[in-house]
Amino acid sequence: MKTIILCGGQGTRLREETEYRPKPLVEIGGRPVLWHILKYYAHFDVRDFVLCLGYRGHMIKEYFLNYEAMNNDFTICLGEKNRIVYEGAHDEQDYNVTLADTGLDTMTGGRVARVRRYVQDDTFLVTYGDGLTDLDLGRAIEFHRSHGRLATVTAVRPTSRFGILDLSAEGEVQRFVEKPQLDGWASAGFFVFNQRVFDYLGGDDCVLEQEPLERLAAENQLMAYRHDGFFYAMDTYREYLYLNELWSSGTAPWKVGP
Repeated sequence: MKTIILCGGQGTRLREETEYRPKPLVEIGGRPVLWHILKYYAHFDVRDFVLCLGYRGHMIKEYFLNYEAMNNDFTICLGEKNRIVYEGAHDEQDYNVTLADTGLDTMTGGRVARVRRYVQDDTFLVTYGDGLTDLDLGRAIEFHRSHGRLATVTAVRPTSRFGILDLSAEGEVQRFVEKPQLDGWASAGFFVFNQRVFDYLGGDDCVLEQEPLERLAAENQLMAYRHDGFFYAMDTYREYLYLNELWSSGTAPWKVGP
């Protein structure tokens, strides 16, 4: 099963880190957030990835081209018979990663449409290159297959960025709640799609979260898998610091395996 990861955005709200590198390469605990996402999917035996590249995509290509050398000890023979022998092995075995240039200014739906030729299975997954979760992916896929619709989106309870005040008519603070969980549900950006979803996508200006998903919902082809656990998107510098604090403290909910 293929997982399409959207890695092409410019990450303008995280400019402190994305001025010189794409957001998927911004590090959490010394590893790119993209590495954490791949490890999460591999935990559920999903190891076949298509990365939709855009802004500074060459840096992501370089990261994977140099992966073996940077994550293993190795012996190199210099000269005419140049060769490299890797000593040992890292934990990221049998990952199949397709790196596809999908344009600098292409929108999310357009990026997914551009990599259609790499997806042969009836079911495929889509996510963003900056979101971390402890979602049980296996159960989400089972839910998708059980309802028979074309698309499933993972839904989470959003949390307010601000403390909420209950005020009396005179302005007296009757209750203060620091960053409460809000009513309603929001998309966490972990999708399970049927191949026919490609027919809902347009050209490079197609925004996945607008017309395609709106049309799927209008046609009763979009279902939501509710997730009450952890989800966090690294969209700002503040969120970058928070995720690094979780990793450093050993309490990162998304951590799986070694």
